[in-house]
Amino acid sequence: MSFDRMWAELAPVGRAADGGYHRYTWAGADTDARAWFTGEAAARGLDVRTDRNGNLWAWWGGPGPGAVATGSHLDSVPDGGAFDGPLGVVSALAAVDELRARGVRPARPLVLAVFVEEEGGRFGVPCLGSRLTAGEISPERARGLADADGVTWAEAMAAAGHDPDLIGPDPDTLASLDVFVELHVEQGRALEDTVHPVGVASAIWPHGRWRMDFTGRADHAGTTRLADRNDPMLPFAHAVLAARAQAEEHGARATVARSVIVPNGTNAIPSLVSAWLDARADSEDTLTAVVEGVRARAEAAAREHGVGVAMTAESRTPLVSFAHGLRDRLAAVVGTRAPDPRVPVLPTGAGHDAGVLAAHVPTAMLYVRNPTGVSHSPKEWARPDDCHAGVLALADVLQDLLARPVGEVAP
Repeated sequence: MSFDRMWAELAPVGRAADGGYHRYTWAGADTDARAWFTGEAAARGLDVRTDRNGNLWAWWGGPGPGAVATGSHLDSVPDGGAFDGPLGVVSALAAVDELRARGVRPARPLVLAVFVEEEGGRFGVPCLGSRLTAGEISPERARGLADADGVTWAEAMAAAGHDPDLIGPDPDTLASLDVFVELHVEQGRALEDTVHPVGVASAIWPHGRWRMDFTGRADHAGTTRLADRNDPMLPFAHAVLAARAQAEEHGARATVARSVIVPNGTNAIPSLVSAWLDARADSEDTLTAVVEGVRARAEAAAREHGVGVAMTAESRTPLVSFAHGLRDRLAAVVGTRAPDPRVPVLPTGAGHDAGVLAAHVPTAMLYVRNPTGVSHSPKEWARPDDCHAGVLALADVLQDLLARPVGEVAP
């Protein structure tokens, strides 16, 4: 299967010595991965185009209305795994090969998409390429987003040879899509306890990211009395513990995994701690309760220690329930090849470009089994046989959708 060759070629791109991946948007490894995709798509005679937001679109049959779309992303979180994103991209290319081997000649366009900055690993806002396309973030805000070195999205995009002044909503591209299907490695291990190598998504939990800035007063760690300190590390610590407590109380997920400390000296009391809360829950009300619980504890601790605090939302995605008719159709198609026709239909707490597009285009997702259950880590994995099953499932789904009339997707 062509999947194996492509996977082996892409695997070294951006991989560190410890096995983790560092593919950051508009930087070296991500640029190399995008070039690899462009080359593979061009070798298949696909018409590859970069849209105004930096997303790649590889058309089989030429751009046009009623398109069936599939794809994912190539960027990674810091020290991420090999499968999150690239599995969907490589599988899409391999599915084209499979369809051609079957003699399929689409009567309407099939397009493979690679979305930019899905992880938010460099500029902080996840699914940025799809959000820009869908008009869910303003071009002005996107251009001003900066990485850890202070390089803005606009500067990085221009350095990569694209015009940041052109970014923004792309209703024409969205209008050309009849349906979008994203294949992704499972982020959990629900499928491992079944006979199924491939499952179908039911919904994406509401989720978001909030920035917390704790502003204190820099001072000497050895000479400043405890009673005289305005130490932002203390309310920050309370906020971290509150995130865990709120998640446990509400059956949700809340994580503080990134912080920036100023001046970050061993013998200096900080003047500023900036940290990011990632929160996810099974309902909007529960998510709000978790975030407000963290906010209340952070504000109370800040008052106690004479520290200022500001908490602002950087992104928030509502509950996404994938189109039931499309979801059920995928489950039926995948079930024809599965050991058991009752294919698992699973919710997820992870965000995806599919979740952004779902508000504009009938959208669905396929999951490939992950025996470790680990994601966003080098231990993320899928067996080769399960990857092959994912390619065949995707090809089956695409063939089925291409053969159906445009617009024939039940709500």
